[in-house]
Amino acid sequence: MNKQKIFKTVDWNYSGFGKLWTYNLNYFDFLLQDGINRETGLELMMGYLKEASGRKDGVEPYPTSVRGINWIKFLSLHSITDESLSAILYKDYCRLLDNLEYHLQGNHLLENGFSLLFGALYFRDEKFADMARRILTLELKEQILKDGAHCELSPMYHQMMLYRVLDAYNLLNNNAHALPELHSLLEKTALKMLGWLQTISWKDGSIPFINDAAPGIAAGTRPLLLYGERLGLKAENMSLNCSGYRKYISGDFEVLFDACPILPTYQPGHTHADTLQVLLRYQGSDILVDTGTSTYEKTRRRQLERSTVSHNTVVVNNKNSSQVWGGFRVGKRAEVSILEEDKYRIKAEHYGYSHPHRRTLTLCHRRIIINDEIKGRFKSKVLLGHLHFPPGITPVKIGNSIRAGGLSFEFTAIESLDLSKYLFAREFNKLENAWKISYKFKTPCEIQIRPVKG
Repeated sequence: MNKQKIFKTVDWNYSGFGKLWTYNLNYFDFLLQDGINRETGLELMMGYLKEASGRKDGVEPYPTSVRGINWIKFLSLHSITDESLSAILYKDYCRLLDNLEYHLQGNHLLENGFSLLFGALYFRDEKFADMARRILTLELKEQILKDGAHCELSPMYHQMMLYRVLDAYNLLNNNAHALPELHSLLEKTALKMLGWLQTISWKDGSIPFINDAAPGIAAGTRPLLLYGERLGLKAENMSLNCSGYRKYISGDFEVLFDACPILPTYQPGHTHADTLQVLLRYQGSDILVDTGTSTYEKTRRRQLERSTVSHNTVVVNNKNSSQVWGGFRVGKRAEVSILEEDKYRIKAEHYGYSHPHRRTLTLCHRRIIINDEIKGRFKSKVLLGHLHFPPGITPVKIGNSIRAGGLSFEFTAIESLDLSKYLFAREFNKLENAWKISYKFKTPCEIQIRPVKG
């Protein structure tokens, strides 16, 4: 989380860096990191046990779920049998069973289910097993889309949920007579999710950091693919369809096009107002990027990072394409339609504004063309496009074109073209200065992106 606090005695309720930091403290992920031996881990767990009666955020269902899995892994890894630790762990699972996150659903409810599965096999508890089976059977069918994507459409959360699916499959492999129908579902789900992750990831194995996503949080694509292979599950590329993402590779270009619906409809908390944005890599380096996610606190920064102006798409009359608000809420949503597509071209439009925004992306030989059109007549309109570069790229303006990262961006039908700085979210709580393009345009507008000659 890039925020450090030195404790003489750990304050498990420490809230100075926000709720997500406190959650992470209570996850106990550190039990499984390099350098944490049996004695250090036990000392931390016993310290937590002593403060059990005063816990606050740590008793909530989500951190309870994550911590339960980590404790069970650590205790099993080191063959530790301790009645006091088993007692608090069992008590946590009983409380979790009575406080499942049906009000949030999404990855939270899945995490509850995965943790109950671990608890069920660790304690040989039929109540935990029955609920784990019910949650996972229903939610995996609900939350994993037909093309293998996790429904929250964040590659980071997809990695997190895939890791849990693989762990659960591994767990049942080693408990051969436990829940055979769930074992079969986990196998099918893992193969789809591995395929989607392999397809959506860049050539170097990193993910597009789109919607709520940041580096250093989830297991990476390559370790997950290797984990799958160790379990006999080999990924095959999926055809991206119902998730709405489209991935294109042409020569030195890698492009991600976002024609995603706002999902899940009942809990789109990790969604950004980024409809029809484009991410671009050239010769293996980021060129056009999402501005990232640095915080989950309900602040102006959080609102800005979710807003349309922070993405590589078009803003009409200074409004968001979807009404993001309250940190994790979405009001009116942009409805997306894909009008035409083939191997190297897509035309899509959305209806988040009073008039449809139509964008066409075409990959030609050594060239990318982006066409934007706002359909219908306006009494008054302000059409602004935005393109964001990562730190380390310094763009240069030459007339109606921009040179950056070895590429030339050439604009037609624009009224103004400006360069300005913005704050790029490198990781949670880590912001860096970077450059962006803002262009005011008439409709239709065209951008041609090609390598700089010479």
